[in-house]
Amino acid sequence: MTGQWETLGEAGGIEAYVHRPTGAVRGAVVVCSELYGVNDYVRGTCAELAAAGYTALAPDYYWRNARRTALGYSAEEREDGLVLMRALDRDELVADASVALAVARAEAGEQGVAFLGLSMGGHIAVRAATALSFELAAVFYPGWLLNSGFPLVGPVPPLETTERIAAGGAFVLGFRGELDHIIGAEEWEQAEQRLTKAEVPHELVTYPGARHGFACADRPADYDPEAGSDAWQKVYAALASHL
Repeated sequence: MTGQWETLGEAGGIEAYVHRPTGAVRGAVVVCSELYGVNDYVRGTCAELAAAGYTALAPDYYWRNARRTALGYSAEEREDGLVLMRALDRDELVADASVALAVARAEAGEQGVAFLGLSMGGHIAVRAATALSFELAAVFYPGWLLNSGFPLVGPVPPLETTERIAAGGAFVLGFRGELDHIIGAEEWEQAEQRLTKAEVPHELVTYPGARHGFACADRPADYDPEAGSDAWQKVYAALASHL
């Protein structure tokens, strides 16, 4: 089965690109995209998850300002994405994540739900874990976990309220590259400390020599096949364990 755009919730509201497995459903995964929107890479990720037995849905978080955004990785398109990202609002993101979670629960049946976040989407997934209850947050190089600066972060970064993640019950699996310019080693260590203190079950992984975006083959300057493969193996193991 191929993926398709579907409306989540009320007509005229948020949409998501949805890809369902052809056989038994092992759970559902809400795929939160990079600032480039639901592009070829994100849709391909949904297809791979569906092939592994998971219903994958990638919400269009930009829908209030631009529908079905799908940008490439040029410098010009990155600037377009930054404009859209700066327009995102924290509370609206949580509301959209809640709608996506409800649909994912229905798709998953008796199985669990994961939020899979890529860069900006990693931040969204962690934020969702502070407000909603689901089984797994798997995040690739998430930004702004402990620092603000964008409206989508709000006045309180998500890991300032780590105890809420513990209450929601999500296992947090996170990845960053050693050379990541978005989330540095100090912030990653602070994230580790806060998750541990709040007794959030978690695993945070750093890949030596890897850059931001290391898991995306569509970004050849940053792609690290070895690190990306290992991270995805860990993601699928976590999905099998927690969903």
